[in-house]
Amino acid sequence: MADHEAERVTLARLPSGVAVETTVHTYTPEDDPVGDDAPTVYVQAAQHGREINGAAVCRQLHDDLVAADLSGVVHVVPVADPLTFDTVSYTTPEAYDSVNPNMNRCWPGDADGTLHERMAATLWEYAGDADFIVDLHTGSRDMLTHTVYLRGDAECRALAEAFGTDLLLAETAGEDADEEWASRNFGGKLRVAATREGIPSVTPELAHNKELVDDAIETGVDGTKRALRHAGALADGSDVPAWDGTRARNHLGRVTADASGLFRAAADLAIGDEIVEGRYVGEVYDPTTYEVLQEATADRSGVVYSVAREATVTAGQTLVGIAIRLDDEERDVE
Repeated sequence: MADHEAERVTLARLPSGVAVETTVHTYTPEDDPVGDDAPTVYVQAAQHGREINGAAVCRQLHDDLVAADLSGVVHVVPVADPLTFDTVSYTTPEAYDSVNPNMNRCWPGDADGTLHERMAATLWEYAGDADFIVDLHTGSRDMLTHTVYLRGDAECRALAEAFGTDLLLAETAGEDADEEWASRNFGGKLRVAATREGIPSVTPELAHNKELVDDAIETGVDGTKRALRHAGALADGSDVPAWDGTRARNHLGRVTADASGLFRAAADLAIGDEIVEGRYVGEVYDPTTYEVLQEATADRSGVVYSVAREATVTAGQTLVGIAIRLDDEERDVE
């Protein structure tokens, strides 16, 4: 058994004075003082409010942790961003934070900053003291389940392998990253900020946002428990199985729409497919003139990890996401 405390925490305050609150669950070994060498693991979900399967993972994980033989401390935040959760959105309405509408772009936060920076700074009091971090996210129903880690960091890679999704995406950061990295402020992600502070961190992307899906929840629960075993916080006698999946280079490879219109994906295209450069992946056409505006083809060989199934697209929108497999030499370096 483990001791459990649920703490209601004020993340920030709205102009009216209403507190933006969430709950932080803390699990510790029962009646056993935690030693200085005991690991601390920080787990959070629903940083983007429409990504609810992670919150369901935390709920299902609760009973397991209370009944578990813990050898460390586990902090769990099932709803990291109540503002986006309540609006079932990825970012906050402009009125709340027009500077940093995406909470996952402003870590480790700023106690005197914008609303999201203050919220991140409050949660960083827990995350920043952790030895490992699992930041649960949820992709769309048209995205392959995967786990992202910072490329070149061996401890992050080991944590990602322990989590155990079949696909791992090694994301390049900083000066070695694509131009999109800086333009989208990816340096402010929790996983990146934590890794730079020496805290191994991963971002599992479970399947299906906006709906509770049992398979996705089970994947998240099993993966988080494996991560806790890897961290040394869960001592239930189970081994972390050796990982044997696909490791691919970052997730910034995208086939994008050259023009706005309707996208019809190729009938034989599915997530998880191995694809070769130049393969036809679909067409974008003008719904009013019927003119085909783009014959979309893969710009690289790799693994298809997302396909746009909502047909209405705007210029520049992602149609197909393709991750490049890491070759044997790169795998050895990772």
